[in-house]
Amino acid sequence: MRNPMRIFIVAVFLTVLCELALGQAPAPTKEKPPAGGPPKPFKLPAVEKLTLPNGLQVTLAPFGSIPKVMIDVTVRAGNLNEAPAQVWLADFTGELLKEGTSSRTSEQVANEAAAMGGAVVVEVGPDLTRIHSDVLSEFGPQMATLLADVVQNPVLPASEVSRLKQDFLRRLSVEKSQPGTLAREQFYQALYPGHPYGRILSTETIISSFTAEQSRKFYEDNFGAARTHLYVAGKFDADAVKTAITKAFSSWKKGPDPLIEIPKPTAKRQFYLVDRPGAAQSTLYLGLPTIDPSNADFIALQVTNTLLGGSFASRITSNIREQKGYTYSPTSQVSVRYRDAFWAEIADVTTAVTGPSIKEILYEVNHLQKESPTDAELNGIKNLMAGLFVIQNSSRPGLIGRLQYVDLHQLGDKYLETYVQKVFAVTPEQVQQMAQKYILPDRLTIVVVGDKSKIADQIAPYEKSGT
Repeated sequence: MRNPMRIFIVAVFLTVLCELALGQAPAPTKEKPPAGGPPKPFKLPAVEKLTLPNGLQVTLAPFGSIPKVMIDVTVRAGNLNEAPAQVWLADFTGELLKEGTSSRTSEQVANEAAAMGGAVVVEVGPDLTRIHSDVLSEFGPQMATLLADVVQNPVLPASEVSRLKQDFLRRLSVEKSQPGTLAREQFYQALYPGHPYGRILSTETIISSFTAEQSRKFYEDNFGAARTHLYVAGKFDADAVKTAITKAFSSWKKGPDPLIEIPKPTAKRQFYLVDRPGAAQSTLYLGLPTIDPSNADFIALQVTNTLLGGSFASRITSNIREQKGYTYSPTSQVSVRYRDAFWAEIADVTTAVTGPSIKEILYEVNHLQKESPTDAELNGIKNLMAGLFVIQNSSRPGLIGRLQYVDLHQLGDKYLETYVQKVFAVTPEQVQQMAQKYILPDRLTIVVVGDKSKIADQIAPYEKSGT
């Protein structure tokens, strides 16, 4: 007995073969997926703010339904506060902060945090030092008390100095072996000569000179309530957390006001080659000083950066990655510090196309200055930025990071809730204007880390000012 289904399949197959032979096969149809709706504006939780008598500021942000809370003690001190002979002392002091208090050993601190479902983390940056932990909601008050002890009563023990110095020397050795770090160091030095922002790598001599007394003095000179902002985000009992914070932090010394040392970065054409014999790739940094987040043009500049080189769909990435295969992961950024920022394009490119890569990057900058993007291209970029902004704020660490950003740059309470609308308000003409106004090829600092013997001829045209 014949199988009817088999007969049907064979018949269909023979029909398709005949149509192919006669050139009559129907063209396949592909339905387009429905267009996505515009990302929703970010809605900031109903935050509560208070200031203790000693000047310490507190922001409470109820968020989410997961029974966890993040508490972050942010001190307005970091690498900015280091002298030239103290590079990485802020980081060194940050590590010593984790080594116990006057009433708790480092092991006790770690065990208490672990019992709450978290760990005490210390992060040091150019402007801020953060001491934070993410724990189960029921332990919010206890974690506030523990962090208060870590921040206010550190032992900074001499017994740990030798071990930490060896750790930092190994870190330095690793950093100096990385072409990206070498390029970044030269770029920052060129952009910020004589300023702490320009000092990226320490030295063996400086690290070897670190002592517990140095760290204690750095701590005393830079830590205090007047420089501190405490953030709480997640699901928590607000009254219990506020009571714990007030009790634990009210007696802390006020300390100094934040250090304000705004740089005057170099805004002229500079070229630097760092020779790395045998390198299979060249690392490129092309950038210049630009406006900081307090400037009214800043969001439009961020959109311009995302379109030009700051996303996978950007023009520079499409050019030197997708079309030409010069590099795998180029990117551009607007990097910010207090009242300071720079724009930079960064890429690791094959040695043989070092010069052509610089040429194409400059081409895309010039092209954007001469011709505004289409509405379709810009709308895709704006949708990307708006969506990422909402997603990045949809976590406890992300929300605290945004609140810190707003407070550091003094952007106002409405900044976060109006950000998405301001992104969507940027026009193609504004993008072109931002490129014309702020991304100026004749003011770029260009750094190349690569094999000089193989790239000297390629980069020669760019060593001349304004080329």
